[in-house]
Amino acid sequence: MRFTGNIDAKTDSKGRVFLPAAFRKILQANGDEGLILRRDVFQACLVLYPVSVWNRQVDAITARTSPFDRRGRDILRRFVAEAEAVALDGNGRFLIPKRYLRLANIVNDVRFIGVDDTIEIWAKDAADHLLEQEDEWSASLEQLMSE
Repeated sequence: MRFTGNIDAKTDSKGRVFLPAAFRKILQANGDEGLILRRDVFQACLVLYPVSVWNRQVDAITARTSPFDRRGRDILRRFVAEAEAVALDGNGRFLIPKRYLRLANIVNDVRFIGVDDTIEIWAKDAADHLLEQEDEWSASLEQLMSE
């Protein structure tokens, strides 16, 4: 399952937003309609994980730790504690809880960005700024691919 592209949307007054139809089609084609929402580990954005992808992520963390590894358990605990299952309503909308809106600095305008097997949700102005850094991005890509 691969999500690509970026699509702008708006939250309503309750924090609901339509999951873009292109992304819904990919989820439906893969039979994976359950979603987990979490703040990103590195950036001020949110990440939607299809349940199958979420389970692989949690399994990967669990495989690298044990119940007797305090640091590993703390990492796992924090990773799963900051996540929440979300469901699409009949219209393809889901609710972004207020605490998540604050964490990502989302007021109204959002941008969905497909990133491999997840979907990022950014405040539109933050996404604009991120995507404007063309020279830095191309230099980083060049370095990554030439190694």
